[in-house]
Amino acid sequence: PLGQLHFKKVTRPRRIPTVFTHQEAQNVIGQLNGIPKLSAQLMYGAGVRVSEVCRLRVQDIDFQVNCIIVREAKGGRMRRTLLPKSLVAPLQTQLMKVTALHQQDLQDGFGSVYMPFALAKKYPKAQFELGWQYLFPARKLSKDPRSEITRRHHIGERQIQRAVKSAVRKSGITKGGSCHTFRHSFATRLLESGTDLRNIQEILGHQNIATTQIYTHVVGLHERGMTSPID
Repeated sequence: PLGQLHFKKVTRPRRIPTVFTHQEAQNVIGQLNGIPKLSAQLMYGAGVRVSEVCRLRVQDIDFQVNCIIVREAKGGRMRRTLLPKSLVAPLQTQLMKVTALHQQDLQDGFGSVYMPFALAKKYPKAQFELGWQYLFPARKLSKDPRSEITRRHHIGERQIQRAVKSAVRKSGITKGGSCHTFRHSFATRLLESGTDLRNIQEILGHQNIATTQIYTHVVGLHERGMTSPID
């Protein structure tokens, strides 16, 4: 018997997120190349998480309406976010590479991809379609431990995280920056430009508006019309 136990609810201290300035974000991105660079541009330009970037499919990029559909977001929720115009050309180039790689996999007897929500049973042939292939596929084929099928998975999150961490150090930025800092910076830039907080909440996929309100503490005091008495 444990006897009478007394618990005290643990509360996390409220911390202001670290945010890159626009120039700092560009400096970090400038230190990157290839897929890590395009991934960082998507995180800063569309506000997606690193896990969401890795799980993007070919069909999630809609060039007709300039949006990105995030299907496998946090909490299993779907949302739409911005497609930066400056990333249209790089994304089209990436799609060409994915198409060529997928064709080669099909010729080699592979070409299937993991399908979420048991869609593989409902649509057996969809796993071989180009639209369901990952936008950032892994370099090598691997055996899926769940189905024992050899297929091409998406790029690993750690690969992008390590590249961004190294780029932050090379940029000489002393503040602690990571992949998620790009997402915070995206929300802050929108707030600075006058975007409504409710729209920012929707585009970030926050379930509670209180989560989005933290960015009001990040926007510079001078942008709220405040000046120091000594000035």
